[in-house]
Amino acid sequence: MNYKPNEMMTIAAARALKNSDVTFVGIGMPSAAANLARLTHAPDITLIYESGTLATKPTVLPLSIGDGELCETALTTVSVPEMFRYWLQGGRITVGFLGGAQIDRFANLNTTVVGPYDKPKVRLPGGGGAPEIATSCGEIFIIMAQGKRSFVDKLDFITSLGHGEGGDHRERLGVKTKGPTKLVTDLCVFEPDPVTKEMTVTSIHPGVTREQIQDNTGWTVKYADKVAETPAPTEKELTVLRELHARTARAHGEAGGKE
Repeated sequence: MNYKPNEMMTIAAARALKNSDVTFVGIGMPSAAANLARLTHAPDITLIYESGTLATKPTVLPLSIGDGELCETALTTVSVPEMFRYWLQGGRITVGFLGGAQIDRFANLNTTVVGPYDKPKVRLPGGGGAPEIATSCGEIFIIMAQGKRSFVDKLDFITSLGHGEGGDHRERLGVKTKGPTKLVTDLCVFEPDPVTKEMTVTSIHPGVTREQIQDNTGWTVKYADKVAETPAPTEKELTVLRELHARTARAHGEAGGKE
């Protein structure tokens, strides 16, 4: 089956999740990937959204963390303070799924401003719960479309800690969780170097070249000693993902959600 780069990205991210994971899910592409995993190979995965919904099983993708779909399909809903203090900061979540406007080679994320903080070119939505997610979840998966505007040599602002300055910087800051262990883009998959923690390409999506990856990255890309080719999407993965997006479009009255 033919597929789009965004579909490859979402499917590759979904595959990284396990049936036993307790996952803190962001809105947008993280939500699509997490729910695709739930609808395919990980039916027992526990999805948690920032609004306090535990073990939610939405039939369509939520517009925001306050979407009623999340509460209606959740096992239970707790207060936001309980969500953060007991569940998140209590170390009960295995994977946090994040995205961002900018990312650097050590997987630090910016969702605050583009340009100087006092006079930014663009003021972004801000951190929300992402800074806490980045430090409190057992590990972090990041999903982002790859381009030089977003994959930058130096962030304009660090909203969410990745591997900081690299190496053991997280440990020196007193952060005990693993941090970003996987960065999935529409071109490839990155994982941190075991020593330097610089994000390193471990898998390249079908049809993508190393030149394309470098042309869409604001730093000199490093590659693992053995780089795999990402398995192409299966018919089942594509069908389930497309049906999920079609249901969502119909529910929200968008074009493309035809019966």
